[in-house]
Parts: sequence; C-alpha cells; structure tokens
Amino acid sequence: MPKRADFATVTDPFRRELIAHCYRMLGSLHDAEDVVQETYLRAWRAFDTYDERKASLRTWLYRIATNACLSALTSRGRRVLPSGLGGPADPVTASLDRQPAVPWLQPLPDTLLPVDPAAVVSTRDSVRLAFVAALQHLPAKQRAVLLLRDVLAWSAAEVAELLDTSTAAVTSALQRARAQMSGVTPDEVTDLTGDDHRRFLDRYTTAFARADMTALIDILRDDVVLEMPPYPAWFTGRTAVAAFLPRIIGVGPRHVVATRANLRPALATYTADGSSWRAHAIHVPTITASGVREILVFLDPTLFPAFGLPVTMSEPAPVG
Repeated sequence: MPKRADFATVTDPFRRELIAHCYRMLGSLHDAEDVVQETYLRAWRAFDTYDERKASLRTWLYRIATNACLSALTSRGRRVLPSGLGGPADPVTASLDRQPAVPWLQPLPDTLLPVDPAAVVSTRDSVRLAFVAALQHLPAKQRAVLLLRDVLAWSAAEVAELLDTSTAAVTSALQRARAQMSGVTPDEVTDLTGDDHRRFLDRYTTAFARADMTALIDILRDDVVLEMPPYPAWFTGRTAVAAFLPRIIGVGPRHVVATRANLRPALATYTADGSSWRAHAIHVPTITASGVREILVFLDPTLFPAFGLPVTMSEPAPVG
C-alpha cells in the first residue's frame, strides 16, 4: 500500500487526464483546475485509507474527481456557447453588449492535456469543443455516466458503484445520454495535409493580424459559423459573417501568437495599447479543405496565463 509520503510521486502522473475529465464534466478550464485541486486535497486526506486491492489508484482518483464535479455542478449553471442560447443574429442589428455573467464554455490549452500518444488519441474526440458544449446540456449524472462508460470504458457495475445506483439505472442513463449526443456533428474528414493546413492557417492568421477583411472573407466557407463569447449574438453563413466582421475588427493591426486548444491549432491575439500589446482573445478556427468552417473566438484575457501567455507584452516584430 502506498504511503502518504509517496502521495505526490504516485498521483501526479494522473493530473493532466483528471483535468481533461473535469473539463469535460464542467466545460470550464478554470473550474476544472479548481476541482482537480479539490480532488487532490480530498485524496491526500484519505490516502491512508486507500486500498489498492479494491481499485487501482487511477480509478480511485477518478472516483474522487467525478464526485467533486457532481458536487460542483449542484451550484453552477451549465456552460454554453452563444449558439446554445438561441438562433443566429442579424449581422447589422445584432447587439454588441457583452454578457460576462453568463457561464460561457471555455477552451482548454493542449499543454494541460495528457502527453502520452495513446492518451492523446483516446482524448481527441472527447475534448472537441462541439462535444464538450453538447455535454453541458445533459443532466450532471447522465454526463458522468456517458464519460465514464464511453470515454473511460468503465463497466456499468463500476459506474453504478460510484453513483450509488443500479446497473440498470446506469444503462438507462447511458441510452438517454447517447440519444441526446447523437446530434453532435463529428469532425469533418478532409484531404488537407499537415502542410496544407498550416498554409491555410497562416492565411487566416495574417489576414486577421492585418485586419485584411478581403483576405479573411476569401477563406470562409459558405456555411461558416462565428461565435464570440461573451457576445451572445452569433452568426452563420459567409454573407452574414462578412457583414458582421467589420463591426468588430476595425482597422488597427493585431499581434498574433500561435498556440493550441482542445487538440487543435489556435491563435492568441493582442491589440495595441500605447507602446505595448494587451491580451484580447483566443481563436479556435476549424479549417477544412474547402475553407474555414467555424471560428470560435473567446474574448477572455483571463485565459491567457493558462496558455502560458502574458496578458501584456512589449512591442513585437510586425506580422508578415
């Protein structure tokens, strides 16, 4: 049986996958980090009672983390994207009033995800923003059942024990959860090579950094979707997005830093603030062979430290 003195050594290897699990449950980077901290505190306090003959350490930690998430969800509203609140807006008349009080979905930096190649493969689909957003519409226990059964491959009996219910109840909850999640659009298979994807992403990056509306609109698909929490308004279709973008982009340049979120290439953008640059947004575009299909822009500078990025920086080299 591991000793308390060994706690950090034996439990730290699971921290990243626990963050991914709690992020799926809660839809929030900040909340996931808080709950994982609570998980490790609970685990440390109970470590003397852990019996490796009854469960692996990984399973034991997941039990604690899942229960901590369920407790947290009793007092927190579900995380949403603007499209989860209503239909698309008119690009000309849409309000630009932000709604910071809404519990918005947040992106997850790749640096917080498991680094083991096998774990990355099993994690990829389950941390897609569309998947995580859809999860938030499930009741908390259905959310847990779906993740434990379909993502972590727990048995119905193991889930029933954790949730203090019957295997029949677990099976029923799983069927309902799968039915609701069946409408989530899978990732589109494209014929883009890695180099082609990078070139397309570079075009998007340069166009946005230069506020070049013509170049930016040129790479949008006809069915493109734009969402920008904390703006509740969102837009669908190339015409609508092209009509809206000039209202927010303006004419000034932006500094753009490459990053990654939810196992996708992402961009961190900065706006000019005198002689320095100030954090503005995290962009997570979805790029296909026929153009940019989706642009999620998270206007939340508090996300930048989690991506290892400063909130302000001195004058960088010009883009392009």
